[in-house]
Parts: sequence; structure tokens; C-alpha cells
Amino acid sequence: MILDVRNLQVKYGNVKALHGIDLAVEPGEIVCILGANGAGKSTTLNAICGLVPPSAGEIFFNGIPIHRLPAYKIVEHKITQAPEGRRIFGTLTVQENLDLGAFTSKNRDRMKSSLAWIFELFPRLAERRAQLAGTLSGGEQQMLAIGRALMANPRLLLLDEPSLGLAPVLARQIFKTIREINESGVTVILVEQNARIALKLAHRGYVMEVGKIVMEDTALALLENPDVVQAYLGGAGG
Repeated sequence: MILDVRNLQVKYGNVKALHGIDLAVEPGEIVCILGANGAGKSTTLNAICGLVPPSAGEIFFNGIPIHRLPAYKIVEHKITQAPEGRRIFGTLTVQENLDLGAFTSKNRDRMKSSLAWIFELFPRLAERRAQLAGTLSGGEQQMLAIGRALMANPRLLLLDEPSLGLAPVLARQIFKTIREINESGVTVILVEQNARIALKLAHRGYVMEVGKIVMEDTALALLENPDVVQAYLGGAGG
């Protein structure tokens, strides 16, 4: 097991956002997290990568407790996130954004090989490397957000709504690339509004409601589950 989340609880002030969730991820998996807005999906990712502190519970990565570590130390453990809304640095170039993704790396050869791989995954970024990131299209900005997360050579990549705001053709391209990233050996946790495409991509999935996990199963079983179909897949299956 690469990630083991036990009884994770998070509060924002007096409001409890996560009510003791348990979640496990095996090496090499794509695991998706489904749920309505406000279910706690992004909070779960942010707690794993150290952006919000747990109020209770434990998070283990390769058997090592990480729930009390600051975010930059968690990056050093090879966990990175491409956050919802991309959050690229618009006044910096594509290349400068990617360089920032490698801030924990002191191995220049590793940085060069990571950059070459990212430009292979996203040739558009190579073409735009000297361009200000804020002038990129939405799809290009999403490529950059994922590329920046990959610069740290992660073993676990957290993706929060990677298709949000993208045209269907660009979303399909992003998901094709996510599969390639996973096939290269990177474990992925995917939060995604398009439940059908997420489940077709993933190996397993969790369903969250109001800060709790209410269902977990293989992705195929969730695709065929009548409750999931009704709530997240638009009624009839297919």
C-alpha cells in the first residue's frame, strides 16, 4: 500500500469538513473520488498534501506518517498536486512555472529528464516555453499545472478537477495523458466532475457525501451501480 488514510478529520473553524474518512491506494493505481460540490473531495487532497492540517486521524505514505509534515516536506516525499483552478503563475513563463515545480530537486540531470518527459507528454508546452503562462489557453494552463506537478518526479500525483472548464476534445486529451502518466509508474488520485470518464479511467473509486465516504468499489462496479448511475452518471447507464 502506497497511501493509507485513517480516520481523517478536518475542520474549518467550527465546521467539520471531513468526518473520519478511511482511504487506501495501492502502487500503480488510478483511484477516483466522486461526490457533489462540498462533499469534501478537495479537502481530502489538500490534507494529503499538507495544505490543510488534519484535526484528527493519520496519513501514511509508504508506511511513513506524513500528517504532521508541512507541505514542502510532503513534496520531498514525492507527493504533488495539480490543484483545482490550475493556480499557475500567470506573470511567469511556462519554463519558469515548470522550474518552480522542481524546487525540491537538487539533481540537475533528473530535472532535465523530467522536463524532457513533460515536453514529450505536452508538446504544446515546449512550443510555448518562453510565453507568459497567463496568456495560455485554458487547456494549455491545465497541461502546465500537471507538468509543474510532474517536475518533482512524484510517486503519487493528486489531480483536482483536471477537465474543469475544458472543451470535450481537450478534456479527452488530458485524460489520455493521465493514463500515460499512470502507465509510466505514477500512482494517481483523481477528483473529477465527469464521473463517467473518471471511472472509465480509474481502477477503483470512492464516493463521498458531506465529508464521509459512503461507497467504495472497483471502477467497473461503480459504473454499473444503480445509485451511482442515478446520482453521478445522468440516469441511464451507457
